[in-house]
Amino acid sequence: MAELQIRPANEASWDDLQAIFGTRGSGARCQCQRYKLLPRESFADQPVEERQFRLREQTECGTPGAATTSGLVAYLDDQPVGWCAVQPRPEFPGLRHSSVPWAGRDEDRSDPTVWAITCVFARAHFRKRGVSAALIVAAVDFARARGADALEAYPMTTRAAIDEELHHGILSSYLDAGFTELTRPTQRRAVVRVDF
Repeated sequence: MAELQIRPANEASWDDLQAIFGTRGSGARCQCQRYKLLPRESFADQPVEERQFRLREQTECGTPGAATTSGLVAYLDDQPVGWCAVQPRPEFPGLRHSSVPWAGRDEDRSDPTVWAITCVFARAHFRKRGVSAALIVAAVDFARARGADALEAYPMTTRAAIDEELHHGILSSYLDAGFTELTRPTQRRAVVRVDF
């Protein structure tokens, strides 16, 4: 049976991360930058090459021992198969200005002790094999080990979603990993959290 291993992004190579996103589809276009943009920046006006440049800087791929990292990379028998964006919540400027995470909540949006998962992405041909679920579990341990007081995520409540929505993950995967549903700001989206 194949063994799944999960490593901090700085211990992965840039080529491995790009193999996960592929050359077409939502992952290749986004490069996990939707929630990294500042309010004045337009996603549509930013070329893919700029998004790739930013992701490479954020992950510090190929720099073992780097002080920071912005995610996790999953390997199945040494083949890169999955990505999870997990960092302190303030590192995602797009979250502070999105209405979805904050509906019905009154808390400090800039609290660095609360971490967030904004993307869980499995490589084409490796989906429905538990990669995303394993990345979510690993993200809990990753955030806790780095001093987080809590970890949040914003999953879909249905599998009937378009590709651009599925990068948030599915609610059941988070509940299985020990998260509790806080709110349901829309019929299709939940806010979940695990406190440490």
